[in-house]
Amino acid sequence: MACWSLRVVCQPPYSSSRRDVSLPATSRRLALIQLGAAIPQTQLFGVGASTLLKSDVSTAKTTITEENAIDWPRKDNRKMLHVVYRVGDLEKTIKFYTECLGMKVLRQRNIPEERYANAFVGYGPEETNFVIELTYNYGVDKYDIGNGFGHFGIAVEDVAKTVDLVKAKGGKVTSEASPVKALIEDPDGYTFELIERKGRVSEPLCQVMLRVGDMNRSINFYQQAYGMKLLRKSDEPENKCTKARMGYGSEDASAVLELTYNYGITEYDKGNGYGQIAIGTDDVYKTAQVVKLFGGEIVLQPGPLPFLNTKITACLDPDGWKSVFVDNIDFMKELE
Repeated sequence: MACWSLRVVCQPPYSSSRRDVSLPATSRRLALIQLGAAIPQTQLFGVGASTLLKSDVSTAKTTITEENAIDWPRKDNRKMLHVVYRVGDLEKTIKFYTECLGMKVLRQRNIPEERYANAFVGYGPEETNFVIELTYNYGVDKYDIGNGFGHFGIAVEDVAKTVDLVKAKGGKVTSEASPVKALIEDPDGYTFELIERKGRVSEPLCQVMLRVGDMNRSINFYQQAYGMKLLRKSDEPENKCTKARMGYGSEDASAVLELTYNYGITEYDKGNGYGQIAIGTDDVYKTAQVVKLFGGEIVLQPGPLPFLNTKITACLDPDGWKSVFVDNIDFMKELE
């Protein structure tokens, strides 16, 4: 159940997490959900988090040097697993995603003792597809998305047909500027770009767009620290921006990260809605070493979660966007 993806809350969640995960009756999957949190960038981790994971980058069995730091991330078996964000009405959001965008509910949990619920939705199994983790915190019906998050990309057979469906269901269409592209908003105001792709699409949830303050810096970081490939870069002077698509596979076969630099803007308000992307890795220790070596910030030291043995690490890119890396073998075990 890949819940190392980390629960999204408004306040530091660790006051009760340690107590909960120590209970013998707590299942592996429930405990995974309760352990982490993709909290606002200004409140990365509470005091409890520093004591939950004692492992450090230096404990890795194999030390990454500058000589092999660039090669290893490219050889690592990495894959974008899911994206995490907060919503104000879980059932309303699920209804919109399933009825308007054709997604399916893959799994769902309600954790009243922790005052939150979450759901994984997408177009296929988590073993093979990039999916969305929605988190609802009891009593919180609205979040500030900020201006740093851009949109999610959805590949559809017929943009016009999807737009008509969204309108019929009461959804908001913000742009129909192209017959093969359109922008819509979900109930919480998150933007989805509809991209028309004919024929069978292996990964309909195809993009996560984030704004960055220095394009060259971001491209270098994601190539070197995260082992992503630069798939495409374009300058759009008419829109006063530059875009770069980064990923672990081709755009038509896997989800990609779309970075956007708007001319002259170096900082963005990230709000408290968007959380993070989760990425699979063969070795969280090596991953943390490389990320640190190339200027990333480790905000959760690599190591196994208590009582679970699921190894994770969390880090920030130069713009403060968060990613969580999880051990590939542990991930597959948690999905069993």
